[in-house]
Amino acid sequence: MDGSIARPRPLLALFVRLIAAFALATMGMLVKLAGERGAHLMELIFWRQLLTVVLLGAGLAVTGRLALLRTKRLPAQARRAASGLFGMIFTYGAVLLLPLAEATTLGFTAPVFAVLIGTLLFGERIGPYRWGAVVMGFAGVVVVMQPFAGLHEGVTLAGIAVGLVAPLMVAVISYQLQDLNTTENPWSIVFWFAALTTPVAALALPFVAAAHDPLTWALIMAMGLVGAAAQMLLTTSLRFGSAAVILLMDYTALLWASYYGYAFFDRAAPASLWLGAPLIIGAGLLIAWRERQLARSRVHSGE
Repeated sequence: MDGSIARPRPLLALFVRLIAAFALATMGMLVKLAGERGAHLMELIFWRQLLTVVLLGAGLAVTGRLALLRTKRLPAQARRAASGLFGMIFTYGAVLLLPLAEATTLGFTAPVFAVLIGTLLFGERIGPYRWGAVVMGFAGVVVVMQPFAGLHEGVTLAGIAVGLVAPLMVAVISYQLQDLNTTENPWSIVFWFAALTTPVAALALPFVAAAHDPLTWALIMAMGLVGAAAQMLLTTSLRFGSAAVILLMDYTALLWASYYGYAFFDRAAPASLWLGAPLIIGAGLLIAWRERQLARSRVHSGE
């Protein structure tokens, strides 16, 4: 069985994506807990990527599918890995600098940035629907973060900046993945991202690694395992359904992040988050709906 979508199974795709959203929120919680106990950002990234290489490589070896890791475009894989490492630094940084719910909510602006990148770098024509979504998305950010009304507890301007660069990088990477997926197996893309970035992250270890107690090591290992599982679940979900169909499941991560913020960090999500998050989520859904409409019209016109 190759990496393509052999048989669309939308209900299975939705369920797998739902579990992936839970795993991503759990990983964020573990990153924050480990960070508060002295684990450095680059330590966390190193273990996250190393465990992905080991688990994915071992899993494919056991099932006799190592051939899926072959790549025809190593330079393109390297460019994606560089962008991905940069994106991980900001994604993990946002979790460490901001409350979990706010960091998660800012991550939902990735589709908005994708629209802007499409028009600025690729000359895509953006109509009123998607421009409206862009305005709606950033209005939601203002409502959530309230930068002009005094930042609420745990939120800083530096955290907001890092939290917005993270989804910007997700949008950039989405274009790279679209290109790679035309020739590469999804498992190959996941593997080479981890394999190429693990040595780079390892270069930082002599400068940032520290001794940890058993609980902190348990949190780091759990973070790596859950992160690897999340990556595999995200890839698997796209085998059975399109991104536009399963996008809604990603937003359930906000519920888990809000719960974790209250249960582990004694911080309830502010009222502004529940007012602004629907705007950001609505913008993402509007973009997904419009992209699907445009794709259908291109098919019908024979493009």
